[in-house]
Amino acid sequence: MINLLKEVARGKRGARDLTYDEALEAADSILTLKATPAQIGAFFIAERIKMESVEELEAFVQIVRKYAERSPIQEGLDCAGPYDGRKSSFYATFPAAFLLAAAGVPVTLHGAASLPPKWGIGLHDVIRATGINPDELNAEKAALAAREAGVVYIPTEQWCPPLGKLRQIREELGMRTILNSAEKLIDFTHSPYLAFGVYHNTVFDRLSRLIIKLGYRKALIVQGAEGSEDLFIDRPTRAYVVENGEFHLRIYDPETLGLDTPVPEKEWTPAEQVAVAEAVLRGEADMAFANQVLLNAAARLELAEQVGSLEEGLYTCKALIDNGAALAVYNSWMDALLGAPRPA
Repeated sequence: MINLLKEVARGKRGARDLTYDEALEAADSILTLKATPAQIGAFFIAERIKMESVEELEAFVQIVRKYAERSPIQEGLDCAGPYDGRKSSFYATFPAAFLLAAAGVPVTLHGAASLPPKWGIGLHDVIRATGINPDELNAEKAALAAREAGVVYIPTEQWCPPLGKLRQIREELGMRTILNSAEKLIDFTHSPYLAFGVYHNTVFDRLSRLIIKLGYRKALIVQGAEGSEDLFIDRPTRAYVVENGEFHLRIYDPETLGLDTPVPEKEWTPAEQVAVAEAVLRGEADMAFANQVLLNAAARLELAEQVGSLEEGLYTCKALIDNGAALAVYNSWMDALLGAPRPA
């Protein structure tokens, strides 16, 4: 590990990218804790300064996948948002998952207790606020949720224990590391489609080339709300579509679809996230949040090749809200994971 560390930590002019095989060795040393905490921290900081190459990212993804529990319990869309959570935006990806499942596209969500650098409300917190203990969602419960509702939530550190063992180091560093990208690409259920959130448009090219290497059938890389995979509803969103070994820019502009809506300011808590999500599924939410869920669900239906256009996706999703199908999927999911029907 020391020799590999020397290569990435020689300073701005002297540092070099590791080869794929070298990065595999470094990743394995880190995930198995053969490297010391000091070496791991130094490597993460050096990579942060140098910026990870596509080969280094690919190697870390392959190693976290190696030590994770992965099973094709459902093959649909993987939604990969940042594990450091949110502070000021709505988790549209959560209710959108049930819309997609109602339309026949299984969805895999995943996350962990909040991490740096943002330390926001995580999807893990939102799941807990529904009354479900996310830390207890093992493979058996995931298979049950997939069978009953087509929506699975994976607690990443339970399904990939080495990441849990690295949490203290990441918390002490307080900054983004290469794991912030790698953990989002574990692909627990072997999904052919991917919606992936990023903070900065400078990473579009590198991540597109990485996703091609990882073999997804089709992916959407979104510069979304707080670095998430959620398209904005009050302004255009930049995204890259990755398909057939190629990638190109796509702008999603809600104004052209008649959906552009000012977003009200809210003091978000996990409970408030759940309350708004449930209101969307009942057809009773503020227009901004309802429209944001419709737009995101429609874009993902198009991504998963279930509809021929964004407009068709919007029409499909609106019908699934109006006829109660999306809410029924959500209730089935809750019943399956809570072990008893919810009160009427």
